[in-house]
Amino acid sequence: MAARVIGSEHITDAAQRGRRTIEILPGDIVTPTARESAERLRVRLVDGPLERPVAIEADGATAARRSLYRRNPKWTSPRPHSARSNSKISRLALVGAGGVGTAVAHLAASQNIASEIALIDVVPGLAESISLDLSHASGITGSQATITGGTSLSLVADAQVVVVTAGRPRTPGMSRADLLQINRRVVRQVAEAVRTSAPNAVVIVVTNPLDEMTVEMLRATQFPRNQVLGMAGTLDSSRFRQALAEAAGVAAADVDAMTLGSHGDEMAPIVSRARIRGRPLTDYLNADAIQACVQNAITGGGQVVALRKTGSAALAPAHAIVEMIDHMRGARAGLVPVSIMMEGEYGIEDVVLGVPCRLGLTGMLEVVDIPLEDSEREKLQAAALAIRARLAD
Repeated sequence: MAARVIGSEHITDAAQRGRRTIEILPGDIVTPTARESAERLRVRLVDGPLERPVAIEADGATAARRSLYRRNPKWTSPRPHSARSNSKISRLALVGAGGVGTAVAHLAASQNIASEIALIDVVPGLAESISLDLSHASGITGSQATITGGTSLSLVADAQVVVVTAGRPRTPGMSRADLLQINRRVVRQVAEAVRTSAPNAVVIVVTNPLDEMTVEMLRATQFPRNQVLGMAGTLDSSRFRQALAEAAGVAAADVDAMTLGSHGDEMAPIVSRARIRGRPLTDYLNADAIQACVQNAITGGGQVVALRKTGSAALAPAHAIVEMIDHMRGARAGLVPVSIMMEGEYGIEDVVLGVPCRLGLTGMLEVVDIPLEDSEREKLQAAALAIRARLAD
């Protein structure tokens, strides 16, 4: 039997299926993240091959009874035990019905992630038309979500999760910092509505410049830091994994990599912990190729903007938002990079920065300090300084 590469996704799948033990055969490769997930999810990694119990043969009469029992039209096979259940978001509010908001609504409806989905946009008829369009699709998708749309921010009322994508998008030649003054006013308006109408909501900020707008949302809502999250690292990490996969000639699923820091030029793809099929990047790529992948991740959003001319990326950000929501509701396990207000982690305070977190229905549960090289920690410090400087302008 060929050797297997056992990654964190295999551990998560085993835990979801109720398996508490995974047999490791000679030659199998277990990634470091898989061992971390196994320890956290309490899945034992046991060296094999293990002795198999001898099958107990049933006598003819017992076998016949079992066969007749299964022919009973009322008989159904027992459902496998699940180690944990996925929660459905009670009400998901999407402020901004542009490309990202529409794509999130589509994914959330088709995957039955939320019971209610509310789309909000200042353009009359836009959110209403998208909600109607998605409702029409339920006859095909079987979605059970109730979808509404409108222009009033009152639609955020009682939302469990609020995703904020509203604001002016980047155009070619425009940096995220250029958007700061324009989109700050938008975020403050949304924050006031959320603070008064959905005080228990977890807010996911997507509006650029993301790190700075997450700070604005925190200040305006006066929410605790666990309730205000910035979506950046999930998207940037996806771009980094895709770049590495393309350079190495493997599938993106074979790559385990994470990007931290700022959502912009101070982004910090973590090369030291990145793995391709469980092995260090240097087993597949030389230093120049790795650096090219790092640069590709940093400039990925700008590449889309340059091609589109009049807008920015929509589909990949939407999937990144859904990834965060899935971590919150228990559909995914493990660490996920999230922009969060720092309170001393990694030696950084009083600034929003992308770091590895565990998420739950109340938002951020824990910031996890993972081992990094000194140069990578320095990049996080540099990102924090740059964000502070932009906020001080």
